[in-house]
Amino acid sequence: MLRNLSELRRYVIEARDGEIGRCHDFLFDDRHWTVRYMVADTRKWLPGRKVLISPISLESPDWQGKRFPVKLTREQVKESPPLEQDQPVSRQYEGRFFDYYNWPYYWIGPYPWGTHVEPLELYAEKLKQGAGDEAMERHKSHLRSIKEVDGYHIQANDGEIGHVEDFLADEKAWTIRYLVVDTRNWLPGRKVLIASDWLDDVSWSHRKVSVVLSREQVKDSPAYDPSAPVDRSYEEIVYNYYGIPPYWHKKIEEEMTPR
Repeated sequence: MLRNLSELRRYVIEARDGEIGRCHDFLFDDRHWTVRYMVADTRKWLPGRKVLISPISLESPDWQGKRFPVKLTREQVKESPPLEQDQPVSRQYEGRFFDYYNWPYYWIGPYPWGTHVEPLELYAEKLKQGAGDEAMERHKSHLRSIKEVDGYHIQANDGEIGHVEDFLADEKAWTIRYLVVDTRNWLPGRKVLIASDWLDDVSWSHRKVSVVLSREQVKDSPAYDPSAPVDRSYEEIVYNYYGIPPYWHKKIEEEMTPR
């Protein structure tokens, strides 16, 4: 099922022995468009520190209770490699973070989570990759903040169509499947979904996302209702409208490919 990331901010993050804090933001990578970390607001517990929680450690979320239980203790989180509030998350830091928890690196391998499609498989594997500093240099960090990308302008191949309002992510793979685009300055009162697979380029300096679609295509595309869940039948309507093979066909091919 797909979840609105804006709604998941402020969920309580709960260790095995007590609360850690609340989800304040998400960090995703701009290659796979997959959420790599929840950023926890721990001001009441660990002031001055940015605490990252990976979906690798996530238990089954309590969607009704708005809680993210994780397979960690408060002490494990407290003793994890420190990252100051204003520090960027470098690949070197990620290496220390993953080594601390003894998890395989998600950035080494052909799939969204390295050698796997979903993050929980990395938790079960519990195997270090053992990459040194040279390997870290080869694999640069591509992390971006969801809060940072909110409001980015969306550019079709023949003009602007709106701005980013939200993101829809797969609750198992934590891959961002769609950007929710508000077209109020062009088509008042209308929101549409743009799949992350259809993005052509992102200009971080100009706060602009380019897509491989025309304004006319987007104008006549199925409208998105934020109050209605996005299920597979609705996704099929969207993909059939654009005449583009859906991402779940690619997922089936990945799962059938020998590793």
